[in-house]
Amino acid sequence: MTEIKSICVYCGSSDRGSPSHAIAATQLGAQMAAEGIALVYGGGRIGIMGAVSRGIKDAGGKIYGIIPHFLMKKEIGDREVTDLEIVDTMHERKARMVDLSDGFVILPGGLGTLDEFFEVLTWRQLGLHDKPIVVVNLGGYWNRLLALIDGMIEENYVHTRQAATIHIVDTIEEVLPALRRLPAESHPPRTERT
Repeated sequence: MTEIKSICVYCGSSDRGSPSHAIAATQLGAQMAAEGIALVYGGGRIGIMGAVSRGIKDAGGKIYGIIPHFLMKKEIGDREVTDLEIVDTMHERKARMVDLSDGFVILPGGLGTLDEFFEVLTWRQLGLHDKPIVVVNLGGYWNRLLALIDGMIEENYVHTRQAATIHIVDTIEEVLPALRRLPAESHPPRTERT
């Protein structure tokens, strides 16, 4: 059973998505806090990102936000989290989020969420980390993405063992048990540029 002390949550910074997604994100934050699991996230107060942060904050949990200085106004950087790290670039932000996390959860979001998901998935494929990745397919939100990945497998651009590193759940209640069932990390992340 994998010991999870911190989870990186990738999700949308938009407030225009389904209200049910924000409710689910808040529930995830509350569950994490109840189990003593810290949140690692993009550092903003808005959208699903803000909802998961509020959920854990309201339940007394720890939050580590990482945000580039140029997004402090756009994503409304939250200075009330346990630790807000302001970095120079998106690359630094994403590398720090990987370094600080024991696993990754992907909630609904847009292009930025896809970028983060595919980067962490690709880094795993390249052996830069071996931390668990859980996609929360709330109401079938990620069905089209999963169908695209299935198509890539059929066309021999993605190997089934790579796709097998993506673990799909349908509800927030399944997230923490899924993360704990997955193999423990066997080597530290190698996200430094060489």
